[in-house]
Amino acid sequence: MADEVRKEEQKATGDFRSDSNFLLGYFSEKDGALCYRYDAERLILEPWGENSLRVRASKEAQMPQELWALDGKPEGEKAQIVIGEYEARITNGKLTAHINNIGKLTFSNEKGEVLLEEFVRNRRDMFSPTTSSLEIEGREFKPLIGGDYRLTMRFEGKEQKIFGMGQYQQDFMDLMGAELELAHRNSQASVPFYISSLGYGFLWNNPAVGKVNFNKNVFTWVAESTKKLDYWITAGDTPAQIERAYADATGKVPMMPEYGLGFWQCKLRYQTQEELLEVAREYKRRQIPIDVIVVDFFHWPLQGEWKFDPTYWPDPDAMIRELDEMGITLMVSVWPMVDYRSENFEEMMAKGLLTRVEKGVRIDNTYQGNTIQYDTTNPEAREYVWEKCKKNYYDKGVKLFWLDEAEPEYTVYDFENYRYHLGPNVQIGNVYPAMYAKGFFDGMKAAGEDKIVNLLRCAWAGSQKYGALVWSGDIHSTFASLRNQLCAGLNMAIAGIPWWTTDIGGFFGANIYDEEYHECFVRWFEYGAFCPVMRLHGYRMPYQPQYGTTGGATCVSGAPNEIWSYGDTVYEICKKYIDLREQMRPYTRSLMEAAHETGDPVMRPLFYEFPEDGKTWEVENEYLYGPDILVAPVLYAGMESREVYLPEGAEWTNVWTKEKFAGGQTVTVRTPLEEIPLFTRNGFALEV
Repeated sequence: MADEVRKEEQKATGDFRSDSNFLLGYFSEKDGALCYRYDAERLILEPWGENSLRVRASKEAQMPQELWALDGKPEGEKAQIVIGEYEARITNGKLTAHINNIGKLTFSNEKGEVLLEEFVRNRRDMFSPTTSSLEIEGREFKPLIGGDYRLTMRFEGKEQKIFGMGQYQQDFMDLMGAELELAHRNSQASVPFYISSLGYGFLWNNPAVGKVNFNKNVFTWVAESTKKLDYWITAGDTPAQIERAYADATGKVPMMPEYGLGFWQCKLRYQTQEELLEVAREYKRRQIPIDVIVVDFFHWPLQGEWKFDPTYWPDPDAMIRELDEMGITLMVSVWPMVDYRSENFEEMMAKGLLTRVEKGVRIDNTYQGNTIQYDTTNPEAREYVWEKCKKNYYDKGVKLFWLDEAEPEYTVYDFENYRYHLGPNVQIGNVYPAMYAKGFFDGMKAAGEDKIVNLLRCAWAGSQKYGALVWSGDIHSTFASLRNQLCAGLNMAIAGIPWWTTDIGGFFGANIYDEEYHECFVRWFEYGAFCPVMRLHGYRMPYQPQYGTTGGATCVSGAPNEIWSYGDTVYEICKKYIDLREQMRPYTRSLMEAAHETGDPVMRPLFYEFPEDGKTWEVENEYLYGPDILVAPVLYAGMESREVYLPEGAEWTNVWTKEKFAGGQTVTVRTPLEEIPLFTRNGFALEV
C-alpha cells in the first residue's frame, strides 16, 4: 500500500529521482531524430518515408551505420518532435511513437489507437497497468563473452492477424501464434517484413540468425548475435498503402522482361546441348508458346568452374543463336559452391573470396565433391564470379541466370560455424541471398541491361530491388506440398517479394507414369498459370541413364518433363493453360508494371483489394492474380467441387459458366480436371 501512495505522490509532484527504483533516461533531438539515452544504450527514432519511422538502439560506442534492407534515408523527411521532462514523442504522418521516462516505446496511429507496444514488466514503469516485479525489459542486449550481443526484442501480443515474413513450408497464412526461424534453408526464406490487420507494417531490419514468436501474450524477436537493434515501422489505412510504403523504403523490382510473361520449360537436367535443342524444336513443331528453356546444374566440368563443359555442350554459341532464332531465351544455372579440385579454387582462396569456418575442415557442402561457398558479402568475390559468368555466358548471349543454392545450402546447418567478409554467419548470414542477387544485378546493369531478372532459391528483405525472382525450392510432388506453396507464395508477396514462382508439379518424388500423380501435376499446372512466372520443373522418375562419365555428367538426370511426357489427357490440358497464359500476357505485363512502379504484388491475398470485408482476412485457399482475377486452386485429390468466397464490393463472373454473382457470398463450383475455378471482377474479360 505504501508503494501505491508513493506512486500517487510522485505522479502529482513530478519528484521521481528520489526513488532508486525509478531511474530516468534522457531525451534529446538531433538531426530531425528523437534520441533517448540511458546508461550504455542509445536509442534513435527517425522519420524514414511517409508515415514511417526507423528505430535503432545499441550499446556500442558509436551507432552502427549499416542500412541493411533499407535504401538511403529519404530526403526532406521531417517529423514533429515533442520532448517533455518525463515523456517524448515523434510523429510522422499517420504514425506516432511515444517513449516514456524509462525508455518504453509505444506506437499509435492518427486515431490514437495503439498499434505496437513494447513488453516491459518492471517496477520502474510506475504508471503503467503492467507495472511488475518481474524485471523484464522490452529491449534486452545480453553480452556474448568476447563478442557482441544476443538481442531480444519484446512487444505486447495484441490480438491481430499477421501476414508476410517470407516463405515457410506450412499450410496456413496467418502467422499469429506461430514461431518462425529467422534463417534460410532449402525451401525456406526468411524475409522479415509483415503486415498486421491492425494497420501497420513492420520490418525486422537485422540479418542475424534468430527466431520470432507471435504469441498472444508477447511477440519476441531474437538475434543470436548482433551489434544493434534495427527495425522499421509504418502505419497505413489499407494493406496496399502499407505495402507501397515498404517498397519505397526497401526498393522496387525492375520491369520484368517480356520473356518473363510466358511459359518456362525446365527439368533436372538436360544432359547435352542436342537434348535441350531437340526439346525446344519440339515445342516449336507443336506450335506451343514457350519463352524460356533452362540449362540446369552440372553442365559445368566442376563446381566453381562457371562455364559449359565442352564435352557435352560443344558449341554453346550456336545453341544460343538457334534458340534466339526460335524466340526462346536461355537460362543458365549458377551455383556458389567451389570444388577444391576446380580451376578457380586456389586463386579464390588466396584472394579471400571464399566462406570461412570457425573450426574444423573448411568444407560446407559435400554434394558431388568437397566444396566451400564463395562469399557473396565480399564485393571483390561478387565481381570475380560475375566476370567469370560474363565471359563464359553473358558475352555469348545469356541474359538470364538461375542463381541456385542461394541460402546458401550447407550439408549441415551449423549456422554458427561459418564466417563471411561482413562478419559471422550467425550475425549477418541472412543477407547472403540478397548479395548473391546484387552481384549479378550490378554486373548486368554495368553491361547495359535495365530489365534484369534472375531466378534465386532464396531471398532476404530488399532482394526485390536486385531483380530477384524467388522460387520455393526443392519441394515434394504432392497435394500437401501444393497447399504449402499457395500460402508460401502469398506470404512472400506480402513480405515484399512480388516475383515468385514454384516448380510446377513439385521437385521430387513423382513418377511420370503414375496416373494418380497426373492429377496433382494438372492441378499444379493450372495454378502455375496464375503465378507471377509460369515455370515447369522437376526431378522425375524413372531416372534417365547417365550420359557420359566425366565432369558434370556424374550427376544423373531425371525423366522427361515436357508437357507431352504425361500422356494425351495431361498434354491437352497443359496446352490449354499455356494458351491462356499467352492470352493474359497484356494483363500480366500490367501487373509487372505495377510491381515495378508501386511495389504492388502480382498475386495477392483477398484482403489486399478488399480490406473492409472482414471475411477476406480469413480466406487462405484462394487469391487474386492482380486486381481482377480471382483464383481458387484445387488443392486436394478427387475434388469434384469446392467452395469459393467472393469478396463484398464487386460483381463476380464465373469464367467457365459466365454466371454472375454479387460479392459477399460463398458459392459452390464444379471442378472437373481441366478447370481451375476462376472469377473475374466487375466485367473484366478473360476468355477460355
